[in-house]
Amino acid sequence: MAELVITTRMKPRSRLFLHATVLAAFLLSLTLAASETFRVATYNVENYLDAPTQTRHAKSPEAKAKVRESILALKPDVLALQEMGSVAALQELRASLKAEGLDLPYSSHVTGFDTNIHLAILSKFPFTARRPHTNDDFLLGGRRFHVSRGFAEADVQVNTNYSFTLITAHLKSKRPIPEADEGDLRQEEAKVLREKIEARFAANPNVNLVVLGDLNDTKDAASTKEVIGRCKHKLVDTRPAERNGDELFGSRTLEQRNVTWTHYYAKEDLYSRIDYILLSPGMAREWVASETYVLTIPNWGLGSDHRPLVATFEAEDN
Repeated sequence: MAELVITTRMKPRSRLFLHATVLAAFLLSLTLAASETFRVATYNVENYLDAPTQTRHAKSPEAKAKVRESILALKPDVLALQEMGSVAALQELRASLKAEGLDLPYSSHVTGFDTNIHLAILSKFPFTARRPHTNDDFLLGGRRFHVSRGFAEADVQVNTNYSFTLITAHLKSKRPIPEADEGDLRQEEAKVLREKIEARFAANPNVNLVVLGDLNDTKDAASTKEVIGRCKHKLVDTRPAERNGDELFGSRTLEQRNVTWTHYYAKEDLYSRIDYILLSPGMAREWVASETYVLTIPNWGLGSDHRPLVATFEAEDN
């Protein structure tokens, strides 16, 4: 950019105009500096395995390519993943994303009681702490059960002035099992997750906290309500929707008709919202609602039976 020089030989009106131009440029630079944002996404990548197991197939190259296409479209700075395979599978995904222009150099891979699918976090920003929860259990009907996928928790340092805590989860699915009712198991896992959330509030009532992932039930289900909580520690549901041209405003009923489904269940031909990005009240103050959405791309189902969600935040405490 050419240097702007104001001289005394300029006419007063010209000097006034140039002064105003310089001031406007300065104020714009301050606005841009103050509006630094970052994106946090969640995606159940449906059996992202590099080798088959007894009950699950390995991910095909075509499906992996569609997963990458979806992630690249979101351009997340921090990405929570569910149904990730081994550490090697995570490293392959991270390297493939980097080769296509998205570098997320920091990672966390969490293995729970389930030996096939796991949780992971990829991040552009460094972690100042990681708290993997891999061995939580609970009593149900006189029997002891483990939280199947555990919980991945990390403190993320966005810049020198802003950090937040992320907890990602993948609660028990609706598939029935002979040992116990699937809804009861999901409810108990949700209670354990809520304990992790309350621990963050106990450490800092104003904590910047994002709880996200596949909760495997709808917003009014007992397990989902358990995670969201109540009263002053109630989490804010960002409820991302499609960017499909709908502009339904003016009443809560119309706004709720936005397209928000995140999962397709083939057995019942059912589309539902079971993936969430939930925020503590402190984090919600930095939330940019207009840049929060469910991704829509052609042939999305080739990559996963879930669609990814992304939320945007200002990188400064408000």
